[in-house]
Amino acid sequence: MTDIVDELQWRGLIAVSTDEDALRKAFADGPVTVYCGFDPTAPSLHLGNLVQILTIRRLQQAGHRPLGLVGGATGLIGDPKPTAERTLNDPAVVAEWVGRVQAQIEPFLSFEGPNAAAMVNNLDWTSGLSAIEFLRDIGKHFRVNKMIAKEAVSRRLNSDQGISYTEFSYQILQGMDFLELYRRHGCTVQTGGSDQWGNLTAGIDLIHRVEGASVHALATPLITKADGTKFGKTEGGAIWLDPEMTTPYAFYQFWLNADDRDISTFVRIFSFRSREEIEELERSTTERPQARAAQRALAEELTRLVHGADQCAAVVAASKALFGQGDLADLDEATLAAALSELPRAQVTELAPVADLLAQVELVPSKSAGRRTIREGGAYVNNAKVTSEDETPSASDLIHGRWLVLRRGKRNLGAVEVR
Repeated sequence: MTDIVDELQWRGLIAVSTDEDALRKAFADGPVTVYCGFDPTAPSLHLGNLVQILTIRRLQQAGHRPLGLVGGATGLIGDPKPTAERTLNDPAVVAEWVGRVQAQIEPFLSFEGPNAAAMVNNLDWTSGLSAIEFLRDIGKHFRVNKMIAKEAVSRRLNSDQGISYTEFSYQILQGMDFLELYRRHGCTVQTGGSDQWGNLTAGIDLIHRVEGASVHALATPLITKADGTKFGKTEGGAIWLDPEMTTPYAFYQFWLNADDRDISTFVRIFSFRSREEIEELERSTTERPQARAAQRALAEELTRLVHGADQCAAVVAASKALFGQGDLADLDEATLAAALSELPRAQVTELAPVADLLAQVELVPSKSAGRRTIREGGAYVNNAKVTSEDETPSASDLIHGRWLVLRRGKRNLGAVEVR
C-alpha cells in the first residue's frame, strides 16, 4: 500500500487531523495502535458508523493495530446532540446493545497475527471509579472555558434546552478513554467523525497533561449528499447494519440507487478496490451513467462485506428477477418479502382481475387505465405478460402461496399480498 495518510486523503477520509507531518511519521515508524469508539445508543450501528469501521480496517490492512471501543459507560450518558438531551437508556438495555455492537464490528477486523485487533469496553475502567476519584484524578485536568468552547456544547448552551452536567461531562469520559488506552495498550491515535473533534482533542490534551506525551487524532468528514438529504437515511429511516432492522435487500438498493453525483465519493470512501479500479468506475459513470456500473459494483461489494456472500447473491438474484431477468419462484420467501416491502403494495383477501390489481397498487390511476395498459401489452404478473383485459390470477399463481408481483412497462413495480 502507498503511504496510509496519502491513501486516506485520496479517498477523502481526512477532514482534519493533528500535525500531519508528525502523524505521517508515526504511521511510517509504526506499527501504531489506533482506536475508534462506538457508543451503544441503539441496538445496531448504521452507515455513519460504517465509515469509522472501514477506516480502522484500512489502518489494520496497512499494518497497524486497531482497538474497537464499545462504550458501555459512555453509552449510559450519550454524546451531546446539537438540539436536545438524549434519553437515558436502562443499564441492562445498554449492556445488551454493547454485545450487539461488538458483534457487528468484529467481522471487519482480524484478531490474529502481529497486529491483531482487540475489542475494549470503557465500563471496565469506569465502573469502579468513585466520583471523588474521577474529579480529583481526571476532572482537575479539564478547563471549563475550553470545554464550553466545544461546538456541540456551545450550541446547546446557547439553545433554549441548555445542557445538563451529565452530557457536559461526556468529553471528560472520552478523554479518559484515550488516556486509559494509551496506558493499557500504548494507543497513540484516535479516529472519529469530524463532529467528534472536540472530544478527540480532549483526550490528546489529557494525555499531554498527565503523561507528558504527544498523541494524534484523525477525523473523517461528515458525508453529505448532492440532493441535500442526509447520508444514510431513506424515507423509512436510517440504514442499519442489523439485517433485522434494514434488510440486506434494502441495504443493497440504497447503494444501487445512489445519485450519480455522489457515487464517486461513496466508492472512494467505502470500497476496497484499487485506485485504478475506482477511477475506471468513475469514468464509466461519466461516460455511461445509465449502466450504473459504479453503483452496482459498490452495492455488491458492501452487501457482501456487511451481510455475507450468500445474502449478497440472494438480493442480487431478487433484484434481477423483479425486472424479468430471473425466476421469481426461485427466490426464498424472506428475500422476496424483503424486496417487495420496498414496492407499492396492496393487501387483498381474494384475487381480482389484473386491471383492478394494477389500480389497487397505484401502478395505474384507474381500472380502465389498467385495462388499457393490458391492451397495449404493458402489464405483467410474475414477469408473464398479461394478454387478456379480463384476466384474473389464480391461487396457483401466488408465489410462496402469498404474493403476486405486478409490473407496468419495464420498471414500474408493485406487489399484491393475499391474506
